[in-house]
Amino acid sequence: MIFLHGWPEIGLVWRGQMEHFSALGWRCIAPDMRGYGDSSRPGSTSAYTVRELVADMVELHDALGSTPAIWVGHDWGSAVAWSMASHHAGRCRGVVNLCVPYLARGFALPNLVPLVDRDVYPEARFPVGQWDYWLFYRQHFSRASREFEVDVIGTLAMLYRRAPTRQPRTPAFTAHIRLQDGWFGAAHRPPHTSQEETLLSQEDFDRFAAAFMKTGFSGADAWYMNDEANIAYAAEAPNFGRLSVPALFIHATNDLVCDTTGSRLAEPMREDCESLSEMTIEGGHEIMLEQPGKVSKAISDWLASQPFF
Repeated sequence: MIFLHGWPEIGLVWRGQMEHFSALGWRCIAPDMRGYGDSSRPGSTSAYTVRELVADMVELHDALGSTPAIWVGHDWGSAVAWSMASHHAGRCRGVVNLCVPYLARGFALPNLVPLVDRDVYPEARFPVGQWDYWLFYRQHFSRASREFEVDVIGTLAMLYRRAPTRQPRTPAFTAHIRLQDGWFGAAHRPPHTSQEETLLSQEDFDRFAAAFMKTGFSGADAWYMNDEANIAYAAEAPNFGRLSVPALFIHATNDLVCDTTGSRLAEPMREDCESLSEMTIEGGHEIMLEQPGKVSKAISDWLASQPFF
């Protein structure tokens, strides 16, 4: 099983699932993805296309022996795992993704905006809905990374705190990023958030903090800068991107940005997967941290239901 993390994470985010499945005899790998931790950190944003990220995983898979794997992704890691299934089906026994559904045309802003719930995000006020932060990176890339780095511990404490319960029909905070002039508004630095409120143990939080103090956030943020290239890469997938490998998608009911339970965000995935299972777990975007046992059980139950298991 190969676990792929998203933004802004490191491979350690999968500790709960790796401990669970390794105890069952699975060989589990969770790399730090390009731009993170001890992985390579190219200086150009164009080095962080999905094509390049998939190429990294192909090389890793070859080094591990290239036996077809179960690929598990979260957030941007989901985009890479889905692309492994669409472009390299022979390397996949199956694919499991959390929170970010499959978009055969590519995980890119132009393909997300048509799925925005306009009852919650009126177009006149929220032209790109909850994805407004994506445009902020485009317009203020260096500044965005720099403000995250002013107080790495504060940034991570804010991003990894348990998400407040989503109020029905209320826009996600990410819809206001440009309006408030950045993630942190006029302060240009993260608010104080107690580490005790985070979903990470103190040991893991310290390791996350050390990783981002070393790398900064520019490599992580660069993943948002390549929509055109990512759409072009998705178009190269065989069979128009329709997935033939068994797939499991896990919804998080309290995900404020990747709202797949109350919007149309997951609809294209259902048309583009031949063998799709879906499970829903109560919790926020960092569902594998908030509900590690339930996520592991959901994957285990799905594996047991598959003919290859």
